[in-house]
Amino acid sequence: MGWLLFITVALILGVFVAPRARLRYVLSRAFPLNYSKILRKNLPVYKHMPTDLQMQLKRRIRQFLYQKTFVGCDGLVITDEIRVTIAGKACLLLLNRASDVYPQLTHVLVYPSAFVAPRKEMRDGGVVTHTNQGLSGESWSDGRVILAWDQAAHNAETEARGQDVVLHEFAHQLDSETGSTNGAPALPSAAAYQAWSQVMTAEFDRLQQAIQSHHMHQTQHTQHTHDHHPQPYPEVIDPYGATNPAEFFAVTTEAFFKKSAALAVHHPALFAQLKSYYCVDPREWV
Repeated sequence: MGWLLFITVALILGVFVAPRARLRYVLSRAFPLNYSKILRKNLPVYKHMPTDLQMQLKRRIRQFLYQKTFVGCDGLVITDEIRVTIAGKACLLLLNRASDVYPQLTHVLVYPSAFVAPRKEMRDGGVVTHTNQGLSGESWSDGRVILAWDQAAHNAETEARGQDVVLHEFAHQLDSETGSTNGAPALPSAAAYQAWSQVMTAEFDRLQQAIQSHHMHQTQHTQHTHDHHPQPYPEVIDPYGATNPAEFFAVTTEAFFKKSAALAVHHPALFAQLKSYYCVDPREWV
Protein backbone atom coordinates (compact mmCIF):
# COMPACT_ATOMS: atom_id res chain seq x y z
CA MET A 1 0.00 0.00 0.00
CA GLY A 2 2.90 2.33 0.86
CA TRP A 3 4.56 1.78 -2.51
CA LEU A 4 1.26 2.39 -4.29
CA LEU A 5 0.84 5.72 -2.47
CA PHE A 6 4.43 6.68 -3.27
CA ILE A 7 3.99 5.94 -6.97
CA THR A 8 0.67 7.84 -7.08
CA VAL A 9 2.20 10.91 -5.42
CA ALA A 10 5.22 10.71 -7.74
CA LEU A 11 2.99 10.60 -10.81
CA ILE A 12 0.91 13.55 -9.61
CA LEU A 13 4.01 15.60 -8.88
CA GLY A 14 5.44 14.64 -12.25
CA VAL A 15 2.43 16.04 -14.04
CA PHE A 16 2.93 19.47 -12.47
CA VAL A 17 6.69 19.61 -11.87
CA ALA A 18 7.99 18.15 -15.15
CA PRO A 19 6.49 20.83 -17.45
CA ARG A 20 7.85 23.61 -15.25
CA ALA A 21 11.27 21.95 -15.19
CA ARG A 22 11.26 21.60 -18.97
CA LEU A 23 10.26 25.26 -19.35
CA ARG A 24 13.08 26.33 -17.03
CA TYR A 25 15.49 24.31 -19.16
CA VAL A 26 14.18 25.90 -22.38
CA LEU A 27 14.49 29.40 -20.92
CA SER A 28 18.01 28.74 -19.66
CA ARG A 29 19.35 27.98 -23.13
CA ALA A 30 21.06 30.60 -25.26
CA PHE A 31 18.87 32.46 -27.73
CA PRO A 32 19.76 31.13 -31.20
CA LEU A 33 21.75 33.52 -33.37
CA ASN A 34 19.45 33.01 -36.37
CA TYR A 35 16.47 34.01 -34.18
CA SER A 36 18.19 37.33 -33.40
CA LYS A 37 18.80 37.89 -37.11
CA ILE A 38 15.10 37.28 -37.81
CA LEU A 39 14.11 39.81 -35.14
CA ARG A 40 16.44 42.45 -36.58
CA LYS A 41 14.98 41.89 -40.03
CA ASN A 42 11.25 41.60 -39.27
CA LEU A 43 10.94 43.55 -36.01
CA PRO A 44 12.92 46.73 -36.72
CA VAL A 45 12.30 48.27 -33.28
CA TYR A 46 14.19 45.37 -31.68
CA LYS A 47 17.63 46.80 -32.42
CA HIS A 48 16.61 50.15 -30.88
CA MET A 49 15.28 48.67 -27.63
CA PRO A 50 17.40 48.80 -24.46
CA THR A 51 19.22 45.61 -23.55
CA ASP A 52 16.91 44.70 -20.67
CA LEU A 53 13.85 44.82 -22.93
CA GLN A 54 15.66 42.80 -25.59
CA MET A 55 16.42 40.15 -22.96
CA GLN A 56 12.81 40.16 -21.76
CA LEU A 57 11.53 39.82 -25.31
CA LYS A 58 13.83 36.91 -26.09
CA ARG A 59 12.77 35.08 -22.94
CA ARG A 60 9.09 35.61 -23.76
CA ILE A 61 9.67 34.41 -27.33
CA ARG A 62 11.34 31.21 -26.10
CA GLN A 63 8.36 30.50 -23.84
CA PHE A 64 5.87 31.31 -26.63
CA LEU A 65 7.62 28.96 -29.06
CA TYR A 66 7.79 26.21 -26.44
CA GLN A 67 4.14 26.40 -25.42
CA LYS A 68 2.31 27.24 -28.66
CA THR A 69 1.83 25.02 -31.72
CA PHE A 70 2.18 26.56 -35.17
CA VAL A 71 0.15 25.04 -37.99
CA GLY A 72 0.72 25.82 -41.67
CA CYS A 73 -2.46 26.06 -43.76
CA ASP A 74 -3.05 25.91 -47.52
CA GLY A 75 0.33 24.31 -48.07
CA LEU A 76 2.38 26.83 -46.08
CA VAL A 77 5.48 25.28 -44.51
CA ILE A 78 6.18 26.71 -41.05
CA THR A 79 9.74 28.03 -40.79
CA ASP A 80 11.80 29.60 -38.02
CA GLU A 81 11.22 32.98 -39.67
CA ILE A 82 7.45 32.60 -39.44
CA ARG A 83 7.53 31.35 -35.85
CA VAL A 84 10.01 33.90 -34.49
CA THR A 85 8.47 36.86 -36.33
CA ILE A 86 4.97 36.15 -35.05
CA ALA A 87 6.17 35.28 -31.54
CA GLY A 88 8.30 38.44 -31.42
CA LYS A 89 5.45 40.74 -32.37
CA ALA A 90 3.02 38.98 -30.02
CA CYS A 91 5.43 39.16 -27.09
CA LEU A 92 6.07 42.85 -27.70
CA LEU A 93 2.72 43.36 -25.93
CA LEU A 94 3.95 41.60 -22.77
CA LEU A 95 7.12 43.54 -21.90
CA ASN A 96 7.51 44.89 -18.34
CA ARG A 97 4.21 43.24 -17.40
CA ALA A 98 3.72 40.54 -14.79
CA SER A 99 1.57 38.41 -17.04
CA ASP A 100 1.77 34.90 -18.43
CA VAL A 101 2.43 34.31 -22.13
CA TYR A 102 -1.11 34.15 -23.54
CA PRO A 103 -2.25 31.32 -21.24
CA GLN A 104 -5.44 30.63 -23.21
CA LEU A 105 -3.67 30.35 -26.56
CA THR A 106 -2.64 26.92 -27.84
CA HIS A 107 -2.41 27.14 -31.64
CA VAL A 108 -1.33 29.72 -34.22
CA LEU A 109 -2.67 28.91 -37.69
CA VAL A 110 -0.81 30.60 -40.53
CA TYR A 111 -2.02 30.94 -44.12
CA PRO A 112 0.21 32.14 -46.97
CA SER A 113 -2.12 35.09 -47.65
CA ALA A 114 -5.66 36.28 -46.94
CA PHE A 115 -7.94 33.38 -46.02
CA VAL A 116 -11.68 32.97 -46.40
CA ALA A 117 -13.89 32.69 -43.32
CA PRO A 118 -17.60 31.80 -43.41
CA ARG A 119 -19.96 34.39 -41.97
CA LYS A 120 -23.62 34.38 -40.98
CA GLU A 121 -25.59 37.61 -41.12
CA MET A 122 -29.08 38.23 -39.75
CA ARG A 123 -31.10 40.46 -42.07
CA ASP A 124 -34.46 42.15 -41.62
CA GLY A 125 -37.28 39.69 -41.10
CA GLY A 126 -35.02 37.14 -39.44
CA VAL A 127 -33.48 35.94 -42.71
CA VAL A 128 -30.01 34.45 -42.22
CA THR A 129 -27.54 34.78 -45.10
CA HIS A 130 -24.26 32.89 -45.41
CA THR A 131 -21.28 34.68 -46.93
CA ASN A 132 -17.51 34.25 -47.19
CA GLN A 133 -15.16 37.00 -46.05
CA GLY A 134 -11.50 37.41 -46.90
CA LEU A 135 -9.41 38.09 -43.77
CA SER A 136 -5.78 38.66 -42.84
CA GLY A 137 -6.25 37.66 -39.20
CA GLU A 138 -8.66 36.41 -36.57
CA SER A 139 -8.50 35.82 -32.83
CA TRP A 140 -10.69 33.05 -31.43
CA SER A 141 -11.70 32.39 -27.83
CA ASP A 142 -11.01 28.65 -28.22
CA GLY A 143 -7.24 29.01 -28.06
CA ARG A 144 -6.50 29.87 -31.70
CA VAL A 145 -5.14 32.85 -33.58
CA ILE A 146 -5.26 32.75 -37.40
CA LEU A 147 -2.90 34.92 -39.48
CA ALA A 148 -1.99 35.59 -43.11
CA TRP A 149 1.79 35.41 -43.38
CA ASP A 150 2.12 38.01 -46.15
CA GLN A 151 0.48 40.51 -43.78
CA ALA A 152 2.23 39.31 -40.63
CA ALA A 153 5.68 39.53 -42.20
CA HIS A 154 7.49 42.86 -42.20
CA ASN A 155 6.62 44.71 -45.40
CA ALA A 156 6.68 48.28 -46.63
CA GLU A 157 2.95 48.53 -47.30
CA THR A 158 1.77 47.71 -43.77
CA GLU A 159 4.60 49.80 -42.30
CA ALA A 160 3.48 52.83 -44.29
CA ARG A 161 -0.07 52.40 -42.99
CA GLY A 162 1.11 51.85 -39.43
CA GLN A 163 -0.78 48.57 -39.28
CA ASP A 164 0.23 45.19 -37.90
CA VAL A 165 -2.13 42.23 -37.97
CA VAL A 166 -0.15 40.35 -35.29
CA LEU A 167 -0.37 43.21 -32.80
CA HIS A 168 -4.07 43.56 -33.66
CA GLU A 169 -5.03 39.91 -33.13
CA PHE A 170 -2.94 39.46 -30.00
CA ALA A 171 -4.49 42.59 -28.49
CA HIS A 172 -7.77 40.70 -28.92
CA GLN A 173 -6.20 37.78 -27.04
CA LEU A 174 -5.30 40.08 -24.13
CA ASP A 175 -8.81 41.54 -24.23
CA SER A 176 -10.41 38.09 -24.06
CA GLU A 177 -8.40 36.99 -21.00
CA THR A 178 -11.06 38.61 -18.79
CA GLY A 179 -13.66 36.23 -20.24
CA SER A 180 -15.25 38.87 -22.45
CA THR A 181 -13.80 40.56 -25.53
CA ASN A 182 -15.17 44.05 -24.91
CA GLY A 183 -12.25 46.45 -25.26
CA ALA A 184 -11.26 46.35 -21.59
CA PRO A 185 -8.34 44.00 -20.81
CA ALA A 186 -7.42 42.92 -17.30
CA LEU A 187 -6.63 45.99 -15.19
CA PRO A 188 -5.34 46.16 -11.60
CA SER A 189 -8.17 48.01 -9.86
CA ALA A 190 -11.66 49.47 -10.06
CA ALA A 191 -10.12 52.93 -10.33
CA ALA A 192 -8.04 51.79 -13.30
CA TYR A 193 -11.16 50.43 -15.00
CA GLN A 194 -12.97 53.70 -14.37
CA ALA A 195 -10.17 55.78 -15.89
CA TRP A 196 -9.86 53.35 -18.81
CA SER A 197 -13.60 53.47 -19.51
CA GLN A 198 -13.74 57.25 -19.34
CA VAL A 199 -10.87 57.80 -21.79
CA MET A 200 -11.70 54.92 -24.17
CA THR A 201 -15.38 55.82 -24.41
CA ALA A 202 -14.59 59.47 -25.15
CA GLU A 203 -12.01 58.54 -27.80
CA PHE A 204 -14.27 55.90 -29.35
CA ASP A 205 -17.07 58.44 -29.65
CA ARG A 206 -14.62 60.98 -31.07
CA LEU A 207 -13.53 58.53 -33.76
CA GLN A 208 -17.11 57.71 -34.74
CA GLN A 209 -18.01 61.40 -34.93
CA ALA A 210 -14.89 62.17 -36.99
CA ILE A 211 -15.70 59.39 -39.45
CA GLN A 212 -19.29 60.55 -39.80
CA SER A 213 -18.16 64.16 -40.33
CA HIS A 214 -15.52 63.04 -42.84
CA HIS A 215 -18.04 60.99 -44.83
CA MET A 216 -20.48 63.90 -44.86
CA HIS A 217 -17.75 66.23 -46.10
CA GLN A 218 -16.68 63.77 -48.80
CA THR A 219 -20.27 63.29 -49.92
CA GLN A 220 -20.74 67.05 -50.27
CA HIS A 221 -17.40 67.36 -52.04
CA THR A 222 -18.31 64.62 -54.51
CA GLN A 223 -21.70 66.15 -55.19
CA HIS A 224 -20.13 69.51 -56.08
CA THR A 225 -17.02 68.37 -57.94
CA HIS A 226 -17.87 64.88 -59.15
CA ASP A 227 -14.59 63.70 -57.64
CA HIS A 228 -14.93 59.93 -57.28
CA HIS A 229 -11.56 59.54 -55.56
CA PRO A 230 -11.93 61.16 -52.13
CA GLN A 231 -8.87 61.62 -49.97
CA PRO A 232 -8.02 58.94 -47.37
CA TYR A 233 -9.41 59.34 -43.88
CA PRO A 234 -6.93 61.69 -42.14
CA GLU A 235 -6.57 60.03 -38.73
CA VAL A 236 -3.88 58.40 -36.60
CA ILE A 237 -6.37 55.71 -35.57
CA ASP A 238 -7.62 53.26 -38.18
CA PRO A 239 -11.33 53.95 -38.86
CA TYR A 240 -11.99 50.23 -38.40
CA GLY A 241 -11.68 50.92 -34.70
CA ALA A 242 -15.10 52.58 -34.81
CA THR A 243 -16.70 49.15 -35.37
CA ASN A 244 -16.95 48.36 -31.65
CA PRO A 245 -14.91 48.80 -28.42
CA ALA A 246 -12.99 45.53 -28.95
CA GLU A 247 -11.79 46.62 -32.38
CA PHE A 248 -11.03 50.07 -31.00
CA PHE A 249 -8.65 48.57 -28.43
CA ALA A 250 -7.00 46.44 -31.11
CA VAL A 251 -6.42 49.27 -33.62
CA THR A 252 -5.26 51.70 -30.91
CA THR A 253 -2.77 49.04 -29.81
CA GLU A 254 -1.45 49.05 -33.38
CA ALA A 255 -1.26 52.84 -33.32
CA PHE A 256 0.46 52.83 -29.92
CA PHE A 257 3.30 50.66 -31.19
CA LYS A 258 3.44 51.79 -34.83
CA LYS A 259 2.50 55.50 -34.65
CA SER A 260 3.44 56.27 -31.06
CA ALA A 261 4.67 59.84 -31.58
CA ALA A 262 1.59 60.89 -33.57
CA LEU A 263 -0.76 59.16 -31.15
CA ALA A 264 0.86 60.94 -28.18
CA VAL A 265 0.45 64.32 -29.89
CA HIS A 266 -3.10 63.95 -31.19
CA HIS A 267 -4.57 61.67 -28.51
CA PRO A 268 -2.53 62.29 -25.33
CA ALA A 269 -5.08 60.83 -22.88
CA LEU A 270 -5.46 57.69 -24.95
CA PHE A 271 -1.69 57.35 -25.31
CA ALA A 272 -1.31 57.70 -21.53
CA GLN A 273 -3.82 54.90 -20.88
CA LEU A 274 -2.11 52.55 -23.31
CA LYS A 275 1.33 53.46 -21.96
CA SER A 276 0.13 52.68 -18.44
CA TYR A 277 -1.27 49.34 -19.58
CA TYR A 278 1.61 48.19 -21.78
CA CYS A 279 4.31 49.60 -19.46
CA VAL A 280 6.56 50.74 -22.32
CA ASP A 281 7.00 53.87 -24.43
CA PRO A 282 7.62 52.92 -28.09
CA ARG A 283 8.71 56.50 -28.86
CA GLU A 284 12.01 55.60 -27.20
CA TRP A 285 12.69 52.88 -29.81
CA VAL A 286 12.62 55.12 -32.89
